[in-house]
Amino acid sequence: MPVNRNALIRYKTIDTCLRNRYRRWTLEDLIEACSDALYEYEGIDKGISKRTVQMDIQMMRSEKLGYNAPIVVYDNKYYTYEDEDYSITNTPLSEQDLKVMSEAVEVLRQFKSFSYFTGMDDIVSRLEDHVTSAKQKTVPVIDFEKNEGLKGLDYLDAIYHAIVNKQSLEMKYRSFKARSASTFIFYPYLLKEYRNRWFVFGVKKGTQMLMNLALDRIHRLEIAENEPYRDNTIFDTGTFFDNVIGVTKTLNQEAEVVRFWADRQNAPYIKTKPFHKSQKVVEENEDGSLVFEIEVVINQELQREIFGFANSIKVLSPQSLVDFFGWKFRLAKELYNS
Repeated sequence: MPVNRNALIRYKTIDTCLRNRYRRWTLEDLIEACSDALYEYEGIDKGISKRTVQMDIQMMRSEKLGYNAPIVVYDNKYYTYEDEDYSITNTPLSEQDLKVMSEAVEVLRQFKSFSYFTGMDDIVSRLEDHVTSAKQKTVPVIDFEKNEGLKGLDYLDAIYHAIVNKQSLEMKYRSFKARSASTFIFYPYLLKEYRNRWFVFGVKKGTQMLMNLALDRIHRLEIAENEPYRDNTIFDTGTFFDNVIGVTKTLNQEAEVVRFWADRQNAPYIKTKPFHKSQKVVEENEDGSLVFEIEVVINQELQREIFGFANSIKVLSPQSLVDFFGWKFRLAKELYNS
């Protein structure tokens, strides 16, 4: 059954509301949320009727779109999902969905060779493989890296639109080191993915320090309607990560030249799969081992890359990094000898 764009925006908005269990949603609240979404995405400012949202809820509950949404009313007033893990985004693709996605894939394939779309081959291949396997009811023939248990991805869309529309966020967040979650106003500037985890970079209200927050540590998120957005004036989102492996970097942290030796067995692998785009070979030895240089910020992601090769790589400089690995490996030796 074909669904127009405005209806899809309303269904998505209702779904987002009902998944937020930190707030109780009346029909009037849902009407207001849908009206705001239509204004934000389509510029429609006339609002929507009570009957329209009631019909939307009825449609989401039905089988017509394949949602079968478990929407219930409690206290004769408040709407929620009976199953707290339910979302319309988790429902299987319909025939109409597959047809639209197939058409989209065909269009994207025509642009793959254009320079403007460099780097999109992976995305198009993912879509093409997913659509083909869904249509033919077969297993995918491309197995992309994924993290099935990753939390926080449901916040991705909201943060993206907050950045684009320059909106402040009220966030409840708990870092790995904190004993409990705290709530604060956050101005988001950039989303970044690293090894199947997503991070948002921005500034907390009342500070000038750039923060890096993992989406899977967010407990609650909503637009702070009455909080003016503070524009990004502290870092260049286009170049900030040019000298970084991963996502860990402070504002004034400078790159350093890191030189390391790799043994004969692993040198070809490291040569063909560089740690960083700045990597170059600076010495070739008769035994097949190589000495590399990279110019990067020294952070925990770099350290973990090198730890992964343990007895196959030796850091030669800078001395601070040499001392760090010497200390770490001594601790590891003590651990295994105990």
